[in-house]
Amino acid sequence: MKIVFKKKRSFRGLSLPENKITAEKSIEDLPVPGEAVIPLQQNIGASCEFMVRRGDMVKTGQKIADSKGYVSAPIHSSISGEVSKIIKMVNPITSNVMDAAVIKSDGEDSRVECDELFNIRESDDFFSLKRIIGSIDKEEVLKKIREAGIVGLGGAAFPTHVKLKPPPEKKIYTIILNGCECEPFITSDHRVMLEKGREVLMGLYIIFKLLSPQNVYIGIEDNKKDAIEHLEKLIVMMNLDDLFKIVSLKSRYPMGAEKTLIKTITGRSVPMGGLPMDVGVIVNNIATAKSIYDAVIEGKPLIERVVTVTGAITNPKNLKVRLGTSIRSLIEKCGGYRSEFNSIIAGGPMMGISFANTDFPVTKGTNCILVKKRRLQDEQNCINCGRCIDACPMDLMPLMYVRNTKKKKFEACKEYYIDNCIECGACSYVCPANIPIVGYIKTCKSELSKK
Repeated sequence: MKIVFKKKRSFRGLSLPENKITAEKSIEDLPVPGEAVIPLQQNIGASCEFMVRRGDMVKTGQKIADSKGYVSAPIHSSISGEVSKIIKMVNPITSNVMDAAVIKSDGEDSRVECDELFNIRESDDFFSLKRIIGSIDKEEVLKKIREAGIVGLGGAAFPTHVKLKPPPEKKIYTIILNGCECEPFITSDHRVMLEKGREVLMGLYIIFKLLSPQNVYIGIEDNKKDAIEHLEKLIVMMNLDDLFKIVSLKSRYPMGAEKTLIKTITGRSVPMGGLPMDVGVIVNNIATAKSIYDAVIEGKPLIERVVTVTGAITNPKNLKVRLGTSIRSLIEKCGGYRSEFNSIIAGGPMMGISFANTDFPVTKGTNCILVKKRRLQDEQNCINCGRCIDACPMDLMPLMYVRNTKKKKFEACKEYYIDNCIECGACSYVCPANIPIVGYIKTCKSELSKK
Protein backbone atom coordinates (compact mmCIF):
# COMPACT_ATOMS: atom_id res chain seq x y z
CA MET A 1 0.00 0.00 0.00
CA LYS A 2 1.38 3.38 -1.00
CA ILE A 3 2.22 5.55 2.00
CA VAL A 4 4.02 8.59 0.57
CA PHE A 5 2.25 10.98 -1.78
CA LYS A 6 3.72 14.09 -3.42
CA LYS A 7 1.85 17.38 -3.59
CA LYS A 8 3.02 19.90 -6.17
CA ARG A 9 0.33 22.48 -5.43
CA SER A 10 1.93 25.84 -4.71
CA PHE A 11 0.72 29.06 -3.10
CA ARG A 12 1.74 32.63 -2.58
CA GLY A 13 4.80 32.62 -0.40
CA LEU A 14 8.57 32.64 -0.53
CA SER A 15 11.52 30.44 -1.40
CA LEU A 16 13.95 31.29 1.40
CA PRO A 17 17.55 30.33 2.13
CA GLU A 18 16.99 27.40 4.48
CA ASN A 19 20.17 27.55 6.58
CA LYS A 20 19.33 24.22 8.23
CA ILE A 21 22.86 23.92 9.57
CA THR A 22 21.81 21.65 12.46
CA ALA A 23 19.79 19.19 10.38
CA GLU A 24 22.36 16.42 10.89
CA LYS A 25 23.10 17.26 14.53
CA SER A 26 21.66 14.62 16.85
CA ILE A 27 19.76 15.79 19.92
CA GLU A 28 22.02 16.29 22.95
CA ASP A 29 20.87 16.47 26.56
CA LEU A 30 21.59 19.74 28.32
CA PRO A 31 22.53 19.04 31.96
CA VAL A 32 19.91 19.74 34.62
CA PRO A 33 20.23 23.44 35.47
CA GLY A 34 21.21 24.61 38.91
CA GLU A 35 18.26 26.96 38.82
CA ALA A 36 14.99 26.94 36.88
CA VAL A 37 12.83 30.02 36.35
CA ILE A 38 9.26 28.92 35.64
CA PRO A 39 6.94 31.68 34.31
CA LEU A 40 3.17 31.50 34.81
CA GLN A 41 2.29 32.54 31.23
CA GLN A 42 3.16 29.63 28.95
CA ASN A 43 0.02 29.10 26.89
CA ILE A 44 -2.74 30.89 25.01
CA GLY A 45 -5.73 31.34 27.28
CA ALA A 46 -6.05 31.70 31.03
CA SER A 47 -2.91 32.24 33.08
CA CYS A 48 -2.16 29.89 35.93
CA GLU A 49 -1.88 30.60 39.66
CA PHE A 50 0.88 29.15 41.80
CA MET A 51 0.13 26.17 44.04
CA VAL A 52 3.47 26.57 45.83
CA ARG A 53 5.04 29.24 48.01
CA ARG A 54 8.53 30.43 48.73
CA GLY A 55 10.41 27.84 50.76
CA ASP A 56 8.43 24.84 49.49
CA MET A 57 10.35 21.77 48.31
CA VAL A 58 9.22 20.36 44.96
CA LYS A 59 10.01 17.29 42.85
CA THR A 60 10.70 17.06 39.15
CA GLY A 61 7.35 16.77 37.39
CA GLN A 62 5.33 18.13 40.31
CA LYS A 63 2.44 20.41 39.36
CA ILE A 64 3.22 23.87 40.73
CA ALA A 65 0.62 26.05 38.98
CA ASP A 66 -2.85 25.61 37.51
CA SER A 67 -5.96 27.48 36.42
CA LYS A 68 -9.70 26.89 36.70
CA GLY A 69 -10.14 28.22 33.17
CA TYR A 70 -11.00 25.66 30.49
CA VAL A 71 -8.55 27.09 27.94
CA SER A 72 -5.51 26.63 30.13
CA ALA A 73 -2.74 24.16 30.93
CA PRO A 74 -1.00 23.46 34.25
CA ILE A 75 2.70 24.05 34.80
CA HIS A 76 5.15 21.62 36.40
CA SER A 77 8.54 21.92 38.02
CA SER A 78 11.30 20.81 35.67
CA ILE A 79 13.78 20.14 38.49
CA SER A 80 13.68 19.10 42.14
CA GLY A 81 14.64 21.55 44.85
CA GLU A 82 13.45 24.59 46.78
CA VAL A 83 11.18 27.38 45.56
CA SER A 84 13.63 30.12 46.50
CA LYS A 85 11.51 33.07 45.44
CA ILE A 86 8.56 34.31 43.40
CA ILE A 87 9.55 37.15 41.07
CA LYS A 88 8.08 39.51 38.50
CA MET A 89 9.44 39.46 34.97
CA VAL A 90 8.53 40.88 31.56
CA ASN A 91 7.19 38.52 28.92
CA PRO A 92 9.15 39.50 25.75
CA ILE A 93 6.34 38.21 23.53
CA THR A 94 3.47 40.20 25.07
CA SER A 95 5.48 42.86 26.98
CA ASN A 96 3.24 42.10 29.98
CA VAL A 97 4.59 41.67 33.50
CA MET A 98 4.15 38.12 34.81
CA ASP A 99 4.99 36.07 37.89
CA ALA A 100 7.63 33.36 37.85
CA ALA A 101 8.91 30.83 40.38
CA VAL A 102 12.65 30.46 40.88
CA ILE A 103 13.57 26.90 41.89
CA LYS A 104 17.03 26.09 43.21
CA SER A 105 18.12 22.55 42.34
CA ASP A 106 18.90 20.14 45.18
CA GLY A 107 21.11 18.12 42.83
CA GLU A 108 18.91 15.04 43.24
CA ASP A 109 16.46 15.38 40.33
CA SER A 110 14.00 13.32 42.37
CA ARG A 111 10.83 12.76 40.37
CA VAL A 112 7.14 12.38 40.92
CA GLU A 113 6.21 8.76 40.24
CA CYS A 114 4.86 8.13 36.73
CA ASP A 115 2.25 5.55 35.81
CA GLU A 116 4.04 3.99 32.84
CA LEU A 117 1.81 1.71 30.74
CA PHE A 118 4.37 0.71 28.11
CA ASN A 119 8.07 1.27 27.32
CA ILE A 120 8.41 1.85 23.60
CA ARG A 121 12.20 1.92 23.79
CA GLU A 122 12.35 -1.64 25.10
CA SER A 123 9.50 -3.33 23.24
CA ASP A 124 8.38 -3.68 19.62
CA ASP A 125 5.02 -5.14 20.60
CA PHE A 126 3.05 -2.38 18.90
CA PHE A 127 -0.08 -4.53 18.75
CA SER A 128 -0.20 -4.55 22.55
CA LEU A 129 0.54 -0.83 22.69
CA LYS A 130 -2.34 -0.05 20.33
CA ARG A 131 -4.60 -2.28 22.40
CA ILE A 132 -3.62 -0.34 25.53
CA ILE A 133 -4.39 2.96 23.82
CA GLY A 134 -7.74 1.67 22.62
CA SER A 135 -8.66 0.54 26.13
CA ILE A 136 -8.31 4.01 27.70
CA ASP A 137 -11.53 6.02 27.91
CA LYS A 138 -11.44 9.14 25.72
CA GLU A 139 -12.17 11.46 28.63
CA GLU A 140 -9.34 9.86 30.57
CA VAL A 141 -6.98 10.44 27.63
CA LEU A 142 -7.98 14.11 27.49
CA LYS A 143 -7.53 14.38 31.25
CA LYS A 144 -4.01 12.93 31.02
CA ILE A 145 -3.12 15.38 28.24
CA ARG A 146 -4.52 18.29 30.22
CA GLU A 147 -2.87 17.31 33.51
CA ALA A 148 0.49 16.92 31.75
CA GLY A 149 0.29 20.56 30.64
CA ILE A 150 0.53 19.76 26.93
CA VAL A 151 0.23 22.74 24.57
CA GLY A 152 1.03 23.23 20.90
CA LEU A 153 4.82 23.06 20.69
CA GLY A 154 5.10 24.57 17.23
CA GLY A 155 5.01 28.03 18.77
CA ALA A 156 1.30 28.75 19.25
CA ALA A 157 1.10 27.10 22.71
CA PHE A 158 -2.67 26.52 22.50
CA PRO A 159 -3.82 23.96 25.11
CA THR A 160 -3.92 20.60 23.35
CA HIS A 161 -6.78 19.02 25.31
CA VAL A 162 -9.04 21.86 24.11
CA LYS A 163 -8.04 21.42 20.46
CA LEU A 164 -8.64 17.67 20.67
CA LYS A 165 -12.19 18.09 21.99
CA PRO A 166 -14.01 20.07 19.30
CA PRO A 167 -17.72 20.92 19.74
CA PRO A 168 -20.04 18.00 18.87
CA GLU A 169 -21.34 19.81 15.78
CA LYS A 170 -17.79 20.11 14.37
CA LYS A 171 -17.15 16.69 12.84
CA ILE A 172 -13.44 16.12 12.18
CA TYR A 173 -12.75 14.29 8.94
CA THR A 174 -9.02 14.89 8.63
CA ILE A 175 -6.05 15.01 11.00
CA ILE A 176 -2.81 16.59 9.78
CA LEU A 177 0.45 16.16 11.65
CA ASN A 178 2.61 19.16 10.79
CA GLY A 179 6.22 18.18 10.13
CA CYS A 180 6.99 21.00 7.71
CA GLU A 181 9.17 23.17 9.96
CA CYS A 182 9.34 25.72 7.15
CA GLU A 183 11.12 28.50 9.09
CA PRO A 184 14.82 28.81 8.15
CA PHE A 185 17.39 27.53 10.68
CA ILE A 186 14.99 25.47 12.89
CA THR A 187 15.53 21.69 12.92
CA SER A 188 14.16 20.56 16.30
CA ASP A 189 11.07 18.82 14.86
CA HIS A 190 13.18 17.30 12.09
CA ARG A 191 15.42 15.65 14.67
CA VAL A 192 12.43 14.52 16.78
CA MET A 193 11.01 12.76 13.70
CA LEU A 194 14.32 10.99 13.13
CA GLU A 195 15.13 10.11 16.74
CA LYS A 196 11.69 9.77 18.37
CA GLY A 197 9.62 8.61 15.41
CA ARG A 198 7.97 5.75 17.32
CA GLU A 199 6.68 8.08 20.01
CA VAL A 200 5.53 10.60 17.41
CA LEU A 201 3.52 7.99 15.49
CA MET A 202 1.95 6.56 18.64
CA GLY A 203 1.07 10.08 19.75
CA LEU A 204 -0.63 10.50 16.38
CA TYR A 205 -2.41 7.17 16.92
CA ILE A 206 -3.77 8.49 20.23
CA ILE A 207 -5.11 11.55 18.38
CA PHE A 208 -6.65 9.22 15.80
CA LYS A 209 -8.43 7.17 18.47
CA LEU A 210 -9.78 10.36 20.07
CA LEU A 211 -11.24 11.88 16.91
CA SER A 212 -11.87 8.90 14.56
CA PRO A 213 -11.17 10.86 11.35
CA GLN A 214 -11.43 9.42 7.86
CA ASN A 215 -7.95 10.61 6.87
CA VAL A 216 -4.67 11.04 8.73
CA TYR A 217 -1.84 12.84 6.94
CA ILE A 218 1.72 13.65 7.99
CA GLY A 219 2.86 16.71 6.06
CA ILE A 220 6.64 16.98 5.59
CA GLU A 221 8.53 19.30 3.24
CA ASP A 222 10.67 17.58 0.63
CA ASN A 223 13.88 19.04 2.08
CA LYS A 224 13.56 16.41 4.83
CA LYS A 225 13.77 13.26 2.71
CA ASP A 226 15.45 11.33 5.53
CA ALA A 227 12.51 12.02 7.84
CA ILE A 228 10.02 10.99 5.14
CA GLU A 229 11.86 7.71 4.52
CA HIS A 230 12.31 7.00 8.24
CA LEU A 231 8.65 7.54 9.15
CA GLU A 232 7.55 5.53 6.11
CA LYS A 233 9.55 2.53 7.36
CA LEU A 234 8.21 2.94 10.89
CA ILE A 235 4.61 3.15 9.66
CA VAL A 236 5.03 -0.19 7.89
CA MET A 237 6.85 -1.79 10.84
CA MET A 238 4.18 -0.60 13.29
CA ASN A 239 1.31 -1.79 11.05
CA LEU A 240 -0.11 1.71 10.67
CA ASP A 241 0.00 1.80 6.86
CA ASP A 242 -3.77 1.37 6.60
CA LEU A 243 -4.27 4.55 8.68
CA PHE A 244 -1.44 7.03 8.09
CA LYS A 245 -0.24 8.65 4.87
CA ILE A 246 2.78 10.91 4.43
CA VAL A 247 2.42 13.90 2.11
CA SER A 248 5.70 15.16 0.66
CA LEU A 249 5.30 18.92 0.18
CA LYS A 250 7.25 21.48 -1.79
CA SER A 251 9.65 23.37 0.45
CA ARG A 252 8.20 26.87 0.48
CA TYR A 253 7.58 29.40 3.24
CA PRO A 254 5.14 29.39 5.07
CA MET A 255 4.05 25.86 4.15
CA GLY A 256 3.75 24.98 7.84
CA ALA A 257 1.10 27.61 8.55
CA GLU A 258 -2.13 25.77 9.46
CA LYS A 259 -4.36 27.30 6.80
CA THR A 260 -1.73 26.98 4.07
CA LEU A 261 -1.08 23.36 5.00
CA ILE A 262 -4.80 22.50 5.02
CA LYS A 263 -5.36 24.11 1.61
CA THR A 264 -2.32 22.36 0.11
CA ILE A 265 -3.14 18.88 1.42
CA THR A 266 -6.95 18.81 1.35
CA GLY A 267 -7.88 21.56 -1.09
CA ARG A 268 -10.19 23.06 1.54
CA SER A 269 -10.01 26.75 2.44
CA VAL A 270 -10.55 27.81 6.03
CA PRO A 271 -13.06 30.68 5.88
CA MET A 272 -12.02 34.21 6.81
CA GLY A 273 -12.11 34.44 10.58
CA GLY A 274 -12.73 30.69 10.84
CA LEU A 275 -10.84 27.79 12.37
CA PRO A 276 -9.53 24.54 10.82
CA MET A 277 -12.34 22.62 12.55
CA ASP A 278 -14.81 24.64 10.45
CA VAL A 279 -13.65 22.59 7.44
CA GLY A 280 -13.36 19.35 9.42
CA VAL A 281 -9.60 19.47 10.02
CA ILE A 282 -7.35 19.55 13.08
CA VAL A 283 -3.59 20.17 12.80
CA ASN A 284 -1.04 19.16 15.42
CA ASN A 285 2.70 19.61 15.61
CA ILE A 286 5.33 16.83 15.61
CA ALA A 287 6.71 17.62 19.08
CA THR A 288 3.17 17.92 20.43
CA ALA A 289 2.35 14.39 19.23
CA LYS A 290 5.47 13.08 20.95
CA SER A 291 4.46 14.84 24.18
CA ILE A 292 0.95 13.36 23.93
CA TYR A 293 2.50 9.89 23.86
CA ASP A 294 4.70 10.74 26.84
CA ALA A 295 1.69 11.96 28.84
CA VAL A 296 -0.83 9.22 28.03
CA ILE A 297 1.42 6.15 27.98
CA GLU A 298 4.40 7.07 30.15
CA GLY A 299 2.65 9.47 32.54
CA LYS A 300 5.21 12.22 31.94
CA PRO A 301 4.27 15.90 32.22
CA LEU A 302 5.70 18.48 29.84
CA ILE A 303 8.92 19.61 31.57
CA GLU A 304 11.40 19.57 28.69
CA ARG A 305 11.58 20.08 24.95
CA VAL A 306 14.04 20.07 22.04
CA VAL A 307 15.45 23.48 21.10
CA THR A 308 17.62 24.33 18.09
CA VAL A 309 20.45 26.73 19.01
CA THR A 310 21.92 28.14 15.83
CA GLY A 311 23.18 31.07 13.78
CA ALA A 312 26.30 32.99 14.88
CA ILE A 313 27.14 30.25 17.39
CA THR A 314 30.46 28.42 17.72
CA ASN A 315 28.88 24.95 17.65
CA PRO A 316 25.17 24.97 16.71
CA LYS A 317 23.19 22.12 18.25
CA ASN A 318 19.79 20.59 18.89
CA LEU A 319 19.41 20.39 22.66
CA LYS A 320 16.91 18.63 24.91
CA VAL A 321 16.32 21.27 27.55
CA ARG A 322 14.46 21.43 30.87
CA LEU A 323 11.87 24.21 30.85
CA GLY A 324 13.05 27.12 32.95
CA THR A 325 16.69 26.84 31.81
CA SER A 326 18.18 30.21 30.89
CA ILE A 327 18.86 31.05 27.26
CA ARG A 328 22.40 31.93 28.35
CA SER A 329 22.99 28.29 29.38
CA LEU A 330 22.01 27.03 25.93
CA ILE A 331 24.34 29.47 24.19
CA GLU A 332 27.22 28.55 26.53
CA LYS A 333 26.62 24.83 25.85
CA CYS A 334 27.10 25.60 22.16
CA GLY A 335 30.44 27.32 22.72
CA GLY A 336 29.23 30.89 22.87
CA TYR A 337 28.99 33.46 20.12
CA ARG A 338 31.00 32.95 16.95
CA SER A 339 31.01 36.41 15.43
CA GLU A 340 29.52 39.86 15.59
CA PHE A 341 25.75 39.90 16.08
CA ASN A 342 23.01 42.32 17.04
CA SER A 343 19.99 40.10 17.49
CA ILE A 344 18.96 37.11 19.62
CA ILE A 345 15.66 35.64 18.49
CA ALA A 346 13.37 33.11 20.14
CA GLY A 347 12.04 31.22 17.12
CA GLY A 348 12.96 31.59 13.46
CA PRO A 349 14.03 34.71 11.57
CA MET A 350 10.59 35.24 10.05
CA MET A 351 8.21 34.90 13.01
CA GLY A 352 10.55 34.85 16.00
CA ILE A 353 10.66 37.41 18.80
CA SER A 354 13.85 39.42 19.44
CA PHE A 355 14.93 39.86 23.04
CA ALA A 356 17.97 41.20 24.86
CA ASN A 357 17.88 39.37 28.20
CA THR A 358 19.60 35.97 27.90
CA ASP A 359 18.61 35.21 31.48
CA PHE A 360 15.06 34.70 30.21
CA PRO A 361 14.10 30.99 30.44
CA VAL A 362 13.11 28.39 27.88
CA THR A 363 9.32 28.00 27.96
CA LYS A 364 6.90 25.57 26.35
CA GLY A 365 6.79 27.63 23.15
CA THR A 366 10.57 27.92 22.66
CA ASN A 367 11.68 25.80 19.69
CA CYS A 368 14.76 27.74 18.60
CA ILE A 369 17.31 30.29 19.76
CA LEU A 370 18.79 32.10 16.77
CA VAL A 371 21.77 34.44 17.05
CA LYS A 372 22.33 36.58 13.98
CA LYS A 373 23.33 39.93 12.59
CA ARG A 374 20.37 41.80 11.20
CA ARG A 375 20.65 44.53 8.62
CA LEU A 376 19.40 47.67 10.29
CA GLN A 377 17.92 49.86 7.58
CA ASP A 378 15.77 52.94 7.88
CA GLU A 379 12.08 52.64 7.11
CA GLN A 380 11.09 54.48 3.94
CA ASN A 381 7.76 55.46 2.41
CA CYS A 382 5.66 52.83 0.66
CA ILE A 383 6.20 52.92 -3.11
CA ASN A 384 2.99 51.02 -3.92
CA CYS A 385 4.90 48.18 -5.60
CA GLY A 386 2.45 45.52 -4.41
CA ARG A 387 5.15 42.99 -3.53
CA CYS A 388 3.65 42.45 -0.08
CA ILE A 389 0.34 41.52 -1.69
CA ASP A 390 2.02 39.12 -4.12
CA ALA A 391 3.92 37.41 -1.29
CA CYS A 392 1.01 37.07 1.16
CA PRO A 393 -0.01 33.39 1.45
CA MET A 394 -3.40 34.43 2.82
CA ASP A 395 -4.27 36.69 -0.16
CA LEU A 396 -4.45 39.79 2.04
CA MET A 397 -3.41 43.42 1.48
CA PRO A 398 -0.70 44.12 4.09
CA LEU A 399 -0.05 47.66 2.86
CA MET A 400 -3.53 48.68 4.04
CA TYR A 401 -2.70 47.62 7.59
CA VAL A 402 0.33 49.91 7.59
CA ARG A 403 -1.57 52.89 6.20
CA ASN A 404 -4.50 52.55 8.60
CA THR A 405 -2.34 51.85 11.64
CA LYS A 406 -0.22 54.94 10.99
CA LYS A 407 -3.45 56.97 10.92
CA LYS A 408 -4.72 55.13 14.01
CA LYS A 409 -7.68 53.88 12.01
CA PHE A 410 -7.49 50.45 13.63
CA GLU A 411 -11.13 49.49 13.01
CA ALA A 412 -10.59 50.05 9.27
CA CYS A 413 -8.12 47.15 9.25
CA LYS A 414 -10.99 44.78 10.00
CA GLU A 415 -12.37 45.57 6.55
CA TYR A 416 -9.19 44.00 5.16
CA TYR A 417 -9.48 40.88 7.35
CA ILE A 418 -6.52 41.60 9.61
CA ASP A 419 -7.58 38.73 11.92
CA ASN A 420 -6.78 36.33 9.09
CA CYS A 421 -3.15 37.49 9.01
CA ILE A 422 -0.84 34.76 10.36
CA GLU A 423 2.05 37.21 10.89
CA CYS A 424 4.40 35.03 8.82
CA GLY A 425 6.59 38.00 7.87
CA ALA A 426 6.60 37.33 4.12
CA CYS A 427 5.39 40.88 3.47
CA SER A 428 8.15 42.50 5.54
CA TYR A 429 10.75 40.24 3.91
CA VAL A 430 9.99 41.42 0.37
CA CYS A 431 9.32 45.10 1.13
CA PRO A 432 11.88 47.27 -0.75
CA ALA A 433 11.04 50.23 1.53
CA ASN A 434 12.12 48.27 4.65
CA ILE A 435 8.74 48.82 6.29
CA PRO A 436 8.31 46.57 9.36
CA ILE A 437 4.85 45.56 8.22
CA VAL A 438 4.37 42.80 10.80
CA GLY A 439 5.19 45.28 13.54
CA TYR A 440 2.34 47.51 12.39
CA ILE A 441 0.04 44.49 12.19
CA LYS A 442 0.90 43.46 15.76
CA THR A 443 0.29 47.02 16.96
CA CYS A 444 -3.11 47.13 15.26
CA LYS A 445 -4.18 43.75 16.64
CA SER A 446 -3.10 44.83 20.11
CA GLU A 447 -5.17 48.02 19.87
CA LEU A 448 -8.20 46.12 18.58
CA SER A 449 -7.95 43.62 21.44
CA LYS A 450 -8.34 46.48 23.95
CA LYS A 451 -11.79 47.38 22.60
